[in-house]
Amino acid sequence: MSLVVIDEKIKKEDLEKAKEHYKLYIKITADLQEKIVIIGGEYHADAEELLLKKYKSRQKNIWGGGFNLSTKKFETNAIINIKPGINESMEILNSQTRSAFLELVQSKLQGLENLL
Repeated sequence: MSLVVIDEKIKKEDLEKAKEHYKLYIKITADLQEKIVIIGGEYHADAEELLLKKYKSRQKNIWGGGFNLSTKKFETNAIINIKPGINESMEILNSQTRSAFLELVQSKLQGLENLL
């Protein structure tokens, strides 16, 4: 399982490790409250489990998406986004939550395109 916690700025070795499972896609899981971003892993649930156990994150604050290396675009869909009564879809439906996710991951992964 190749999970990388992005503390400051993404590095080339972080990107390479995150691409171990999918060559053209990087899974991204983030705790919006604690501002923790994890990339990589086979499933978003892998990073979600790390956030819950190690960082004591709360389920309602964890959201998933990814970065498509072919299109160079961030995405906001993941199975972990299905939260009964809160978000009934794999896509992050609430515009404020979606914006917060994108702002956080784009700031933590700034310069990602330059590493490709």
